[in-house]
Amino acid sequence: MTLAAAAFAGVTVSSPAAGSTSGSPVHFVASATSANPITAMRIYVDNISVYLVSASKLDTNVTIAAGGHSVVVQAWDSTGAVFKAALSLTVSSTTTTSLPAPPSTAVIKANIDQMAGWQSCTVCAGANANGPVATYSMVENQASPSLDGASAKFSISGTTPYSDALWWKQLGAADSATHLKYDVAFYITNPGVAQALEFDNNQSNGVHKFIYGTQCNIKGNHWDVWGNAAGNWISTGIPCGIPTAFVWHHLTWEFQRTSTNVIFVGFTYDGVTHYVNRSYPARSSTVHEMNVAFQMDGDYAMHAYSTWLDKVTLTYW
Repeated sequence: MTLAAAAFAGVTVSSPAAGSTSGSPVHFVASATSANPITAMRIYVDNISVYLVSASKLDTNVTIAAGGHSVVVQAWDSTGAVFKAALSLTVSSTTTTSLPAPPSTAVIKANIDQMAGWQSCTVCAGANANGPVATYSMVENQASPSLDGASAKFSISGTTPYSDALWWKQLGAADSATHLKYDVAFYITNPGVAQALEFDNNQSNGVHKFIYGTQCNIKGNHWDVWGNAAGNWISTGIPCGIPTAFVWHHLTWEFQRTSTNVIFVGFTYDGVTHYVNRSYPARSSTVHEMNVAFQMDGDYAMHAYSTWLDKVTLTYW
């Protein structure tokens, strides 16, 4: 790169302004230039990646917790050169309003935790669907603890560090659905040893697979969403620490999709709503399906713990 080209290479952040105060979600607008093509841009909040795009410009809203934060907008070009712009930011508040209500014509699948025919795996729950083996189980119709007298108990343990277990229930195809609402209550023992809890929907319409993947990354203390075609977890920057043990927690996620993209609209966790507003490209698929899924991740020592799910409901339209 010549000196003249180097002078024009870098990252420009148009919004937010350095040192500014903003409500949440925060509107980010930035661009990057280089003598070589820009291949990707990423936003880091407090050293956690919260947004990634394969382009030389970004324009997105990021939900960030109230308080002071350090932000870095970073870009890469085709040679691997890295460009950064750093700024400080204060967030004054987070959104606490409600998510939109489904229409009266929506399809409602209620008490999914009581349905027969759940499927499960352990190896497929790990990285690249080839993880280590965990000891795991699911027992339905648990009278206690329960909100409606029939919860489902999920347990995990084992000897191989960071083993996982995944359970899912197929609900039949719903190719035309473009809006989904996943509602679940969960109750956990020994939450301090849980690596993460994952709450998902999966939809395939014969052309694309839309993975509405979310997790409370307990050890990392943030909510993540799945990057879909990119196949990776991306932090939202919204905190999710250790859930309180032996109490019921209520979680509702709302998703949308276009013909090619997954949209994570937002979620309400124990009465507090956060708007996520993230969109990622779907992957190709010839399958027709709609399902709900739940995953438990073990820690470095595979300490045993259990989670109960109750009143699991999927609404779509």
